[in-house]
Amino acid sequence: MNARQIFHSTLTILALAGWLGAAPAAAEVSLRGKPLTLTGTLLRVGETLPKMSLPNISMSMVGLESLQGKATIISVVPSLDTPTCDKQTHILSEENEGVDRTATLVTISRDLPFAQKRFSKEAKINNVLFLSDYRDASFGSASGLLIDENRLLARAIIVLDAKGVIRYIEVVDELSRLPDMKRAFDFIKSL
Repeated sequence: MNARQIFHSTLTILALAGWLGAAPAAAEVSLRGKPLTLTGTLLRVGETLPKMSLPNISMSMVGLESLQGKATIISVVPSLDTPTCDKQTHILSEENEGVDRTATLVTISRDLPFAQKRFSKEAKINNVLFLSDYRDASFGSASGLLIDENRLLARAIIVLDAKGVIRYIEVVDELSRLPDMKRAFDFIKSL
């Protein structure tokens, strides 16, 4: 076995044991040092996404269970119209190290589908499925990523295996910072 194979085997073993992915999750997040509270219970490694449907940029409902079949990376952002969310989404689309050839890329925000459509068109992003949690914040509530104070979603990265099981999750504790996208890309490549 070469070093790369050993690294990926180790990541896979740690993920299956639940040792990776759970540690970065935070019970609270902040914005420029001001504490914010997440509502609900955070998703954890080993769980599946809650069953629900969210509208895409065409207002068609997409069931989260339809993400099964290949590995998926879900990028959760507060609002696409902010610099950090914009950067996170561009990294997902353009700097994903080839992950988009083998996995599904998804961005979930509370932006209206019309705003997501405008963003994807202006940014020329065609390899990301945009889903909106604007209706009733059902995804945010069920995932524990809904911020109580402003009703936006916390910044997070979630990696699902082909069966829809969460294998990695990072909830960023400071909303103005990016998640460790490289770590998420390396992790999904190990599945």
